Amino acid sequence: MRVCFFNRSYWPDTGATGQLLTELAEDLVAHYGMEVTVVTGYPVAAGGDVPARDVRRGVTIIRAAGTTFAPARFAGRALNYVTYFLTAAWAGRRLPAQDVVVALTDPPIIGLAALAARRGGGFVFYCQDIFPEVATLLEDFRSDLVNGVLERLNRLLVARADRIIALGDTMKARLVDGKGADPAKVEVIHNWADPDAVTPGPKRNPFSEAQGLADRFVVLHAGNLGQSQNLDVVIDAAARLAHRDDITWLFIGDGTRRARLEAQVAERGLAHVRFLPYQPREHLTWTYATADVCLVSLKPGLAGYIVPSKLYTILAAGRPYVAAVEESSETAAITRAHDCGRLVPPGDADALAQAVEALVDDAPARAAMGARAREAAASFARTRQVAAHAAVIRMAARR
Repeated sequence: MRVCFFNRSYWPDTGATGQLLTELAEDLVAHYGMEVTVVTGYPVAAGGDVPARDVRRGVTIIRAAGTTFAPARFAGRALNYVTYFLTAAWAGRRLPAQDVVVALTDPPIIGLAALAARRGGGFVFYCQDIFPEVATLLEDFRSDLVNGVLERLNRLLVARADRIIALGDTMKARLVDGKGADPAKVEVIHNWADPDAVTPGPKRNPFSEAQGLADRFVVLHAGNLGQSQNLDVVIDAAARLAHRDDITWLFIGDGTRRARLEAQVAERGLAHVRFLPYQPREHLTWTYATADVCLVSLKPGLAGYIVPSKLYTILAAGRPYVAAVEESSETAAITRAHDCGRLVPPGDADALAQAVEALVDDAPARAAMGARAREAAASFARTRQVAAHAAVIRMAARR
């Protein structure tokens, strides 16, 4: 079976969506015998250092020539999106006939390129985000016209899809109630972490010792430092606990808001807030083992439009966490079902600080929540979720 994915991010990108797609594509080749092609873009960090066409672990990678401007400003992001879309659409039209084409949502218009490459094959719309709601996050650009176009485009892709993948029940409801999706076509498949690759580890490990964190209480936010995570409230919570000299607030990752967050920390003199770049994926066990408590946060109003993928890595690592999310979110549902974290309202720095401080002083509660998190990880294992994707692709091919 020939399957082609369209998404701007893929290996060696460090973004969560690109990493998940890489694992999915490679597993479909290795375990399901599919012939997989990915039409992707050039990594922003790597520029032209990767070939235009490559085969990695059985997956054919076609890199659509586009700009790789730093995404800190809207103009750079928009140009990256448009140039990738145009060249991806051209590349897609030159592909041999595919049994199924799959469009993710980076950028939100890439589904049109997938439809152009469809030529009689099945079409799967794989929603990592829902637009235009996610576009409201942009702090440097507002356009009712653009949002209106994205709304119509999203509805078109939903209507044309043979199968739609949602990241949870709340996202499915958003697609059905808000975008007119046929509920019979929507399959819920959560994101995942590999519990064999990410495992609970000792606090004292090579990473914690190298960073001087082995004897510190560490509150960790790992992943994208962008506009959806509502990280200003984390800085506010850290300021409220500045008197706790035993706590280090650690951000690992990068994104459009990192420089602004670092500036806030410097202006407020928060000596125990640190920033580190993305760490190698093979070191995830050590970086998460260094954390005593992890953080998940999302701006109010985005429940079901975005699902933080970092939660699944936290579960696999067996770490307790505090989630500043809405009650209707997938993160809240998982947290309640497995009792593996604490929930606080998004945007409430006082509640976040209180929840963190309570866990600092309650080691038995942290240990119990961490154990339950690890147990919950089995429900979202990589093998299980990839099998669900394979089933959806096969259904789309038989439409």
